[in-house]
This record gives sequence, C-alpha cells and structure tokens, in this order.
Amino acid sequence: ELKTQRLGLELLRQSPGDSAYKRSTWLDRMFVTLMRDEAFRVQALRFVDVMPTLTSDAELVRHFREYFGPHASPLPQVLQWGLNRADRKLSCFLLAPTIRHAVRTLGRRFIAGETAQEALRVAAKLRGQGINSSLDMLGEVTLSEAEAHDYEQRYLALIDEMRRQTAAWSAADSMEHTAGMPQPRANFSVKVSALYSQIFALNTEGSIRAIGDRLRRIFRAAMANGACVILDMEQYDSKHIVLETFKQLLVESEFKHWPHVGIALQAYLRETVNDVEGLIDWVQGRGTPVTVRLVRGAYWDYETVVARQHGWPVPVWTEKAQTDASYEACLERLLGAFPYIHTAVATHNVRSHAFAMALAARYGLSADDFEFQMLYGMATKLRDQIVARGYHVRVYLPFGALIPGMAYLVRRLLENSSSQSILRLLQICDESQDETILTAPRATLNNSPSIIATLPKIYAEGFKNEPLHRFTDPRERERFGRAVAEARAQVNQEYVLAIPTQAQRTFITSCNPANPTEIVGCVQAADQHAVDNAIERATIALPSWATLSMDQRADYLVAAAQLLRARRDEFAAWEMLEAGKNWGEADANVVETIDFLEYYATEARRVEQPFAPQVAGEMNELVYQPRGVAVILPPWNFPLAILTGMLSAAIVCGNTAILKPSSETPVLAARLCALLAEAGIPEGVVILCPGSGAVIGQALVGDPRTHIIAFTGSREVGLGINRLAAESTAEAPHVKRVIAEMGGKNAIIVDSDADWDDAIAGIVTSAYGYQGQKCSACSRVIFVGSHYEAFVKRLVEAARSLTIGDPTEPQNFMGPVISSAAKARILKAIEEGKSYARLVLQVDCSKLGDGYFIGPAIFADVPPESKLAQEEIFGPVLAVMRAKDFGQALMLANGTRYALTGGLYSRSPANLARARREYQVGNLYLNRKISGAVVGRQPFGGFKLSGMGQQAGGPHYLMQFLQTRTVTENALRRGFAPTCKTKV
Repeated sequence: ELKTQRLGLELLRQSPGDSAYKRSTWLDRMFVTLMRDEAFRVQALRFVDVMPTLTSDAELVRHFREYFGPHASPLPQVLQWGLNRADRKLSCFLLAPTIRHAVRTLGRRFIAGETAQEALRVAAKLRGQGINSSLDMLGEVTLSEAEAHDYEQRYLALIDEMRRQTAAWSAADSMEHTAGMPQPRANFSVKVSALYSQIFALNTEGSIRAIGDRLRRIFRAAMANGACVILDMEQYDSKHIVLETFKQLLVESEFKHWPHVGIALQAYLRETVNDVEGLIDWVQGRGTPVTVRLVRGAYWDYETVVARQHGWPVPVWTEKAQTDASYEACLERLLGAFPYIHTAVATHNVRSHAFAMALAARYGLSADDFEFQMLYGMATKLRDQIVARGYHVRVYLPFGALIPGMAYLVRRLLENSSSQSILRLLQICDESQDETILTAPRATLNNSPSIIATLPKIYAEGFKNEPLHRFTDPRERERFGRAVAEARAQVNQEYVLAIPTQAQRTFITSCNPANPTEIVGCVQAADQHAVDNAIERATIALPSWATLSMDQRADYLVAAAQLLRARRDEFAAWEMLEAGKNWGEADANVVETIDFLEYYATEARRVEQPFAPQVAGEMNELVYQPRGVAVILPPWNFPLAILTGMLSAAIVCGNTAILKPSSETPVLAARLCALLAEAGIPEGVVILCPGSGAVIGQALVGDPRTHIIAFTGSREVGLGINRLAAESTAEAPHVKRVIAEMGGKNAIIVDSDADWDDAIAGIVTSAYGYQGQKCSACSRVIFVGSHYEAFVKRLVEAARSLTIGDPTEPQNFMGPVISSAAKARILKAIEEGKSYARLVLQVDCSKLGDGYFIGPAIFADVPPESKLAQEEIFGPVLAVMRAKDFGQALMLANGTRYALTGGLYSRSPANLARARREYQVGNLYLNRKISGAVVGRQPFGGFKLSGMGQQAGGPHYLMQFLQTRTVTENALRRGFAPTCKTKV
C-alpha cells in the first residue's frame, strides 16, 4: 500500500491534467460543462445520439431547439443566438454547419479514424512513441444473420488490412516482445454479440455453436496473419456465453497452442473474482497462456436499471468502492497467475495503475510481463508517464464514421451517467483531481445473492411483482428443462368434472400444437345439465362466500399464489405443451398469474378501507357488495394469466364464478382449478365448466341467474356476448355487467429520427413473440421518412433470422400457432394479401413436420384501408406502411376501429409529447416494445372496439365486480348529536 501511494503521487504530480481539455475554444468549455451539469449532459448526449439520422439542416436545427430550448444557458453565445432564431433561414444556414463541426471535432478526439486504414496510421504514430494499439470496429448491434455475416467479413477484412499495413512498420524489439515471447503487431477486439443475431440466455447452446463457427474462421485468419484477438465483454446476459465459447474453442486442437488470444473481464460484476479463478484453473489445464484485459465495465447503469426493473439480483457492485476493491482483487489473482495469464490493466484510474505496478513488483514481475491499456484521446499525459517508466502501454483505437461513431460512443456514455461510469473517469483530465483518488477502497465484497434491488412501491402498498427467470444461471435452465420432461411424462390424463352431466361422458381432447399426435390431456365436457348444476351450486355458495371480509378472501388468493410460485416451472411446462409457448413466454405467463393473484389481493384490502365522509349530525358510509354469479370466459393465448386475472378479481370481491375455459387449453384450466382447491377455496366458489363456446358459453351468458360476464377474445364474439347479455336482462331482476377485452390492430410508428436498432428489435419482439397471437401484438408498422426501402430490408432480415421450432427446445423463439384452423385462417389472409400488397417475407416451415408452424410474414406498401391494415389476423403477419410526415403517421395509427396498444420510436421530444396527446390507444409505449404489460405498473386494456371496462391489473379493475351502496344516518336527535370531526 505504501508503494501504491508513492507511485500514485508521482503519477499524479507528473500528469496533473490533459492539455486536450485545457484549450480556450468554446467547444472545450462546453465539454467541461458537459461533465459537470447533469441536465445539460443528458440533453447533449441524447442530441448527439440522434444526429446521424438528421440529414437535413432544418431537421437538425429543429431537434437542436427541442433538446436545448430549456437548457440553453451552458451553450456559447453563438449557439444561443441561433437557438433563439432557429425558425429563420439565415440562422439555420449558420447553425447546422456549426453543430456538425462541433460534433465531428469532438468525435476526432475519441475516434481514431473513419476507416481501418486511418486508424492504422494513428497506430503507426503511436508506435513511434513507444505505444502499442488495439483496433476496435465501432458498433455491435446485429439484428439479423445477414448482418452477423457482414460483421464476420469485416473482421476478416480488418485482419488482412492490418497484416498489409503492419508489415511495413519498422522493427521495435522492445515493443514486440512481452511476457517472454514475441507479440503480434496487429491486435484487435471482437464484439461477440456482432457475430450472432439470436444471442440470448435461453439460447446458450445455440449461441455458443453459432458464435463458435464464426470465431473459428476469425481465429484461423488471425493465426495465419500473425494477429492477436481479444474478445470484448458486453452485457451481463451474454457473459456466460462469451466465456464458455472462449473456453470451448481454445481447447480445440487447432487453437490449443495459440497464445495470442484473450478475453475482457469486467470488475464491476459480482461474479468476476470467481470467473477469474475459474479461468486460471482452465488455462492451467490448457497449458498455453491467454491474455485477460481487466476493465471496470461500461454498462453499470444499464445493468442496474434492468435488474431493478425485473426485480432480479443486481449483478454489479452497487458502490464504487466495491468495484475498486473487486478490480484490485482480480488484479492480485491475474498477476499472480503469470505466466499462464498475461494481464492487460485496462483503466484510467491512477490508483489502479500504481497498485498494478506495486503488485507486479511484489510478485517479481518485470515491466515486460504485463501491460496497461487506455482509450484513445484520454489522459495522454498519464499515458506518457507510464511509457516513460518503461511499462508497455496499448491504446484502444475505435474507428468508424465520425458522427455515427460518436453516436455509438454517446450510447455508452448515456448508459453510464453514474459515479462508476466513464464520464466520471474522464475527469482524470481535470486539474481539480486531488490525492484522495489514491485512497485504498474500503469495501467488503459480499457476493450474497440476497442483495436484491426492490422495486419502488408506486402502486398498491406491499405489492411487488414476481421476477421472471433470467435464465443466465445454468441451474435455472436445468430445473426448467426437468419440469418440461416431468410434464411430458404426465400427458394424456383424463380430467373429470366435479359437476354431473346428464349424457354419457364426452371429452375435449387437447393436443400439442407443435406435435398434434401428442395428446396433452382429455377434459370432460359439460352439457346443459352441467350448466344448470353449476349455476345452482354457485348460487348456493354465494351467501357464505359474500359474508367473508375482503381481507379473508384475499388470504385465499395469496395462498394460491404461494402454491403456484412453488410450482411455477411445472405450470410453465404445461403451457409449452398445450399452448405452444416458448420458455420465456411460458414463464412470463405464470409470473403474471402470480402477480394477478397477489395484486388483486392487495387491491381488495385497499378497497375494504372505509370511505365515510362525516358532517355534524350526519353519518355516511360507502358499502361494497358482490354482484352475484360471475361467468369467466378466458382466451387460449394467456391460458393462466388472463384466466386467473378475471377469475381472482371476481371471487376476491365476493362473487362466485363459473369458469368456461377455451377448448384449446382446457388442461391448464383444470390443473389451475385443482390448485385453487388445494389453496382452500370453498366448494362452489369456483366451478369448472368446459365445453363448446357456442353451446356452453351462450348458455351461461344468457341464463338470468348470472350477473357478470368477464370475457377476453375476438371482437365478433365479444359483441355477441354483449348483445346476448342485454337480451337476457328481460328475464333477470338485474342488468348484467359485461367486461370485455376484444383485441386490437396495433401499430408501431417509426419516426424519421428513430433508432433503427431499437425499433426493429422492438417490432420483431412485438410482432412475432408467441407467433403474433397476442391481442397486444404489433400487426402494423408505419414508417416516416425517405429511407423506407432500407428500413424494410433490415426488418425483413431480422425477422428471417428468428429461430422456429418446438417451443420446448429453449433455442426456439417462435413455436406453432394454436390449431390447424388458426393456421388455415392465417395462411388464407396471407394469400389474400398478395393480391393488393407486396409480400417481402414468408418463411417456409414445411420442414418442421406436422405441427401448426407458420413463419414470419411481412407485407410492404399495404393500403391503409385494406384487410391487412384493418382486420385482426392474430398470427405472425406484419403490414408495413409509409407516412409522409408524423401527422399522417398518427392519422394512420388511429385509423382503425381498435384502440388497444400502440407504440412510437422517436427521438424528437416534440413528437413524443404529441403522441401522448393524440395517439388513441389504451396502452401507449414510447421507444420500447408494445407487448408485455406488467401487472400494477401498466394497467392493460383499450377502448373503441378493443374493449369495454376498466384496465386489468390496475387500481380500478375490481370496481367492476362490485356494487356500491351508500348508507346515511341522521345522527341528530332532539338537538343532540355525537361529537364528530369532519373526515373524508
């Protein structure tokens, strides 16, 4: 520690600041402001992020005014003048070039060139200063396999270019021999996510195979051309994939003895110390050294926010001191593992530099046995001091088109606005730095998984969403896989009704839509006698159930949620088999089911709190009471979540319920009813009554003894239910309450300034998640701008790259549609669409056997009034349309009879605000996918012909299942009244 302090002080005093940030230009002053003023920084970085899409001066200046109108004070006077006159042609003419020049100038400080040739010229200059380099090709977002192939070819071309240019460099033995062996002049980094478009945790094995195939070709080229390759590390979700791919490839015979390869590890991850130890054990078994580039990590805010949104354990250290301590703990292990590990100390932290020097000396390592790595354009004085001390330094050289490249760097900066971010580390260039940065980190590295970020209680007190599986842990994937196997071992059982039928038993046979020959189960069907019996039993059970308090009934829901939580993988497995959902979709549906049970239990307790406005001499009370017998008619596409949401809301309010599940998914309904009985819900409160919708459903809806109809399904059926319920009122002593969610024709608008990477990823997930069989699915895309064909091409390739197959196989994103009838109906709609729109994608699934598989379909140039643009298809079919401007895009989006969900991808603050006002949908999503509403956070439901009633999973939903009564008592008797204080 004493040596670390001494070395650190020397480095600080010899490199107090970087002259690159001390020039007196307005851009330099603005850059200092950028680091110190958070509001201005966020606006500036967001503006630079959108700049590559703003090709016209007018659009550039419009966005500049939108972003900086409220934040103009830090801008130089020339820009403030232009900002105040942004609607004038002269100021537009002057302002746009000034802005572009500023961003290009800033970009040149951090980007080594627009091409590999330019970056290599910078590398040659650095070599003349005794500094090595590593080239980084900017950008890693890959939306399709075509793009992944292109990235691979670009890496191979980079290797060839590096070989040709570095061959002309003069010899420099001191730079070309480290760790006792020759080092290649050519060194570059590979972003693994760029090599495969379908890299995700559930597809771990498939990702390793696909990435491995491309990396082998890159590794072979690097070996043949004398280059060193380092695999970069990115988001946490892919960390295990990158590590495992690295380990598997480098024990293969052709690579086992190749030493010029390495991997980056991120010290801010809680698991990294263990990863380092595992890597050391592995490399000792391999017998040939590898390089480890140790970085702090570039996605701290992203990882923290994603974990908190989903209720997952936060994978990164939450305090800077912990990250610093982790960095030093990793350095100790890595430097101590020499010569098996060649350590690259990649940081701009002065203490880390000093600590590495002191630690290496303790281990007896020379200055040649490891190296320091730094980013181009940062802390050059500090870098030069390290070189002067005889240590090897390598500069990380990003290259790419300046403005798009700068936008890429900005995204990294935007993701890291915290104290652990690169923005904080940039201040090493500021003279305000003092010796406190040399203080040893005082932190305990407690890697307990119990450290979980809790969601803010922004809704019902005490409710917290159940976290989804993240599937990054192999044990989680193994347990889920076992649940699938166990469910498959129990298929083809009979489920007999608890209510008698008059005729001979008949059964609804439920088949696996991915393999129709596999019978999932047989559920006894009800007849008219069973309907009568069910209504009678529900009527008899009603009085005793209704007399319970809300709190007591809520306890039953919580008990059911606890049982389901313990068996969530089991129920998810049955969803895969009966409903054709993939792993992620099935898990999400069970999680939403748990959420509905617990949210409505919490809401019921809130509703029961007394509402009693009192005035002198008068006592008032608002009383809630159940409506009566509820009929629950759920859909097949969310056979647990929507079913349970409607059912649990009905019974927690004191109603009894008759459940008629979809004939496509009766097994799940039967198993859920068994779980509710196990939770202790009394007999007669929930009665399972499956059967034909045209017979059993109509009988239940039309019976004068039923009071509430809760339905989710098609518009035609929903309107028919509403009609039948109204007609049956003539025979009933009450008006039936109909709650209906009836689908949508949902659009995503892609504005002219949208981030295509985000937009296409969100569209693909929204349109093809669960094969487009969601009422919230995206079925229309409305594109604004002049690059329509290029956008459609990228969208098509992204959809073409989706994996399709048996949903019980975790690598498959898409599975089957629900039935042969659904498949025929969707294919018919596609054939009809060909007559008036341009079919640009139809994936052939004939090789997948007899399952009801349909691949993604995309139509371009779809007429706004056509069936493709107006009618719900309920399958993986997407209609793409053009709009001349944002106003027309909104008109097209609102131009259907539905109003369920909608989305907008835009980086225009004005257009985002306009969409909030004018986009007529129940659920509007800005710059994200439009499916996947979360209970309690995003109440779900639409209007127009998308539904009637309050939004599910929200604070008003239970009111539909209750009747209110107001009781008022005159407390004034002969001039005397109880003393009361006015309270509401």
